[in-house]
Amino acid sequence: MSLPPQPLSPLDGRYRPAVSALGEYLSEAGLNRARVQVEVEWLISLTGRSFAGSAPLTDEQIRSLRHLASSFGQPEIDELAALEAVTRHDVKAVEYLVRNRLESLGLTEVAELTHFAATSEDINNLSYALTIREAVTGVWMPALTLVIEELRRQAVLYRDQPMLARTHGQPATPTTMGKELAVFVYRLERIVAQISSTEYLAKFSGATGTFAAHLAADASLDWPGISAEFVTSLGLTWNPLTTQIESHDWQAELYSRIAHANRVLHNLCTDIWTYISLGYFAQIPVAGATGSSTMPHKINPIRFENAEANLELSSALLDSLSQTLVTSRLQRDLTDSSTQRNIGVALGHSLLALDNIRGGLGSISLNSALLAADLDDNWEILGEAIQTVVRAEITAGRSSITDPYALLKDLTRGKKIGQADLVAFVSGLDIGDEAKARLIALTPSTYTGIAGSLVDYIL
Repeated sequence: MSLPPQPLSPLDGRYRPAVSALGEYLSEAGLNRARVQVEVEWLISLTGRSFAGSAPLTDEQIRSLRHLASSFGQPEIDELAALEAVTRHDVKAVEYLVRNRLESLGLTEVAELTHFAATSEDINNLSYALTIREAVTGVWMPALTLVIEELRRQAVLYRDQPMLARTHGQPATPTTMGKELAVFVYRLERIVAQISSTEYLAKFSGATGTFAAHLAADASLDWPGISAEFVTSLGLTWNPLTTQIESHDWQAELYSRIAHANRVLHNLCTDIWTYISLGYFAQIPVAGATGSSTMPHKINPIRFENAEANLELSSALLDSLSQTLVTSRLQRDLTDSSTQRNIGVALGHSLLALDNIRGGLGSISLNSALLAADLDDNWEILGEAIQTVVRAEITAGRSSITDPYALLKDLTRGKKIGQADLVAFVSGLDIGDEAKARLIALTPSTYTGIAGSLVDYIL
């Protein structure tokens, strides 16, 4: 017995609630709505210039035309499907849809200005620029911002919470949990600034980017100027030099930056996962939830693991998009057409990861007692402080020690020592009394430098 039609991708199945907002823009329907918008705006632009003797449209007619895009819904989706079944061409189907609506609006006299002097890619590149911009700025970036804000909140909350650092996985100079989280905030905000400065480029210059058809129709007009005005009126950046396609370099830049953000987030996930493994963070139980099908005690860090997997999938797709889209054979091939249909999938996996990260960060609490115990169990990390102070004392002429690093290495390397051992060692050092007093007063939990105040850089 065969199943009824099922979603092939989990983004359209079990994860749909977390990513459905992207479908407003990056679905086939979202793209077609944008295509209708571009076709309508080009028609309004031409009639507004009384091109070929056309009369300027009235305000009411312009509102009616723009309503075609703003009200785009299931009837238009169904009609386009029927048209494309005949035309076997998605953009031509959109053109016919607009023509049909012109007839119903009593505007058949300007029907021939629909898709005038435009190649399909003129419509598509504008439509993709519009939908990608809205998806990134209206859906993906707000989700990333929520994660950053939660990280910022916890960075401030834990700014002064001492924590044993673990360079190479080994006990190292202490830091604070707040400062470590602030590092991720700072990294992500740099990338956000770069993504926010993205130029969404578009062209509208005909079959091979030469305005040949435009000039054939009317050589007296400044077609590059008209094209630039039209593109910028949609809030996009005009690209004057293209082949049949807009070169997609801006897309490659954008996807590389989003992939970079993904990888920083992946690093965050692996760090939080490790802190949970160490017991630094405790996971807050969810009533009724199951951690393991056989081990009832477990609360698995599945949100961070799920996020890792989805960030990897997203980055792989974004890398492929970046690499493929910058190349087109001679003046045009269709590799970009198939590739761009997966932009929503790439951003969807990243959006799903952001949802999991935010949920994961909201389900952990810091185990301050364990952090304190961990520090108290690793007094040997003060060896760095001691040998650094001895070096200063030698330079100041208050010590005759010849190799302070070797001295501390012999005392601490690969060994567990306690406070009493260090106090005895420091008391016997050939250094000034003030330096001895400073070192004897030092503990692993106070040896955090200015870690706490470094959090101010994200405020």
